[in-house]
Amino acid sequence: MTNYCGYMGRVALLDLSARKAENYIWTDLAREKYIGGKAMASKILYDNLTGKETPFDPENLIVIATGPLTGTGAPSSNRFDISSLSPLTGISSSSNCGGNFGHYLKKAGFDALILRGRCDKPTWVEIENGQFVFHDADALWGMKVTETQEALQRTLDAAHGKPVRCGMAVIGPAGENLVRYASVMSGERAAGRAGMGAVFGSKNLKALSAAGDAIPSIYDKNRAAAHRKKWVGAIRSHPLTGRQLPKLGTAGLVSSMQMHGLLSTRNHAKGQFDSFEAVSGEALAEELNLSNNGCLGCPIRCARRVSVDGKKVKGPELETLGLLGGNIENPDLEKICRWNYELDELGMDTISTAGTLAWAMEANEKGLWENGLAFGETDKLSRVFDDIAHRRGIGAELAEGSKRLSEKYGGKEFAIHSKGMELAAYEPRRAVGQGLGYAVANRGGCHLNGGYLVVLEGLGLDVNGQTPRGKADFCMFMQDLMEAISMSGQCLFTSYGILPAFLLRNPNGALAKTVNAVIPFLGPAVRLLNKVPEIASFNLPLLPYPYALSYTTGLKMNIGKFIRCGERSYNVERAVNARFGVSAENDKLPKRLTDVPQDPGRPNTRVPLERMKKTYYRARGWEKNGLPSEKKLRKLGIR
Repeated sequence: MTNYCGYMGRVALLDLSARKAENYIWTDLAREKYIGGKAMASKILYDNLTGKETPFDPENLIVIATGPLTGTGAPSSNRFDISSLSPLTGISSSSNCGGNFGHYLKKAGFDALILRGRCDKPTWVEIENGQFVFHDADALWGMKVTETQEALQRTLDAAHGKPVRCGMAVIGPAGENLVRYASVMSGERAAGRAGMGAVFGSKNLKALSAAGDAIPSIYDKNRAAAHRKKWVGAIRSHPLTGRQLPKLGTAGLVSSMQMHGLLSTRNHAKGQFDSFEAVSGEALAEELNLSNNGCLGCPIRCARRVSVDGKKVKGPELETLGLLGGNIENPDLEKICRWNYELDELGMDTISTAGTLAWAMEANEKGLWENGLAFGETDKLSRVFDDIAHRRGIGAELAEGSKRLSEKYGGKEFAIHSKGMELAAYEPRRAVGQGLGYAVANRGGCHLNGGYLVVLEGLGLDVNGQTPRGKADFCMFMQDLMEAISMSGQCLFTSYGILPAFLLRNPNGALAKTVNAVIPFLGPAVRLLNKVPEIASFNLPLLPYPYALSYTTGLKMNIGKFIRCGERSYNVERAVNARFGVSAENDKLPKRLTDVPQDPGRPNTRVPLERMKKTYYRARGWEKNGLPSEKKLRKLGIR
């Protein structure tokens, strides 16, 4: 149990092989150090994985963790994290989801769930008020995501004799067939990246459901409520979280990315797509969007609703629009909406699916692998996606991802991944800080785990995207900040609110231009804060998270402690991956991005990765091999 509020005080270790559960000890000291969510999951993996396990090994763990703000009414806080060894990368990875499973896991009485072993046959597990019931899933095996969730709901309602309010985490055919980038779905939201769905499938686990009556307690209800009201007001008045995201969703970034040369096109060969307007957020809003939607408890409501075959379903977000648009040279927005729905139903990550597809199109074009795929030829892709999910024909090979395919057929220089994970839609040669983040990100080619510096390099502020100056220090700071936000249970889109609104409202003004010009020279100041975050032993309204944690849990939190928790999270995940062979050698990008200028007339339009990596390792206090030393781990209290 726990003396802190906001938590349920219980972590369960569920042995799937033995079909039994026991409590896993998670102390208040651990809560102070790791808060929850992804950081909590990484520490559990660190304490239990030796480096000998493989992703599909029964002894591989799945950790599903919530944050202390989850279920408390804090804005945009109903997130949950799934962490495990990734079938795509072979190392520790995580996927964050806005579905309702985390909310109901806490109502069931748990802060986190650890899964070990393997079910002897297809199984789904019911979790209710602290208890676990194993059910046969033979009838569910082969079902798509929505069909599975509807069947589970009918079963639960019938068993209880009334409608049951619950959360679910399920896989589709892609997870069952061990597609290396299969997702776990909760409602319409995806824990999409890193192949967590395939790990579920390897354990013969089709689904989890969670329900219960527990309610997290609040340490200071009056101050928490007042802060929540003020925070929601700030979110709704901010230019990004209150105007752009509600109006256009993440799709609204397509036009900005085009303007800055950041829109992945033709397998990241270019940064601009001639037909970008056809797949932009504006086109989606004007032509196909039926209504806005959002995750549970989120005031931003950035999700879109579109029609596919007469059904009102979730619309595509930025990554899907970019990677199934310009990156395969497809200007058909209606097709992207359809594919987005089909991939969710199959339980497959749209980012890695699209990245692998783009590599295959180029490999076919170059004569390396005759597969019948070509840029701009998209009429048969729905069948290809279904073939991938069921591992039929060329789908069996595409299910392996671009890294493995390039190792088999050649074309490593244009296999756009880092550590085996396909990159997001941001082409980094015009945002080199984002390029650094892709390379050093613990889980591979992830824009968020990489620190999302692109928000400074054109998509929020307009800092010079070609200069490496200051980028390593800002990369570390942004990574640690996002780790801390995520472990609290918050959506990372709330971090947009940290950007000063007055700079965004007048981006061409003298003040904004001055700030953008100065930021690269602030690296030394940021490094001081990174090294000694304790100097920030105070709170500011600009950063609402420490206030929320203090009022909700009773933890004594300030900006410095918050950033230090993020740093600890990033380092413990790196320490896990060190056991599985990760080092500076793995922090790399394909040669297309580091050696080939995006603009042939401008040699600096490429990512100067090695230069920035050395600075980054020094900023983190890591050794030259790109790993935290024993001294560093002891300093952070990980050892």
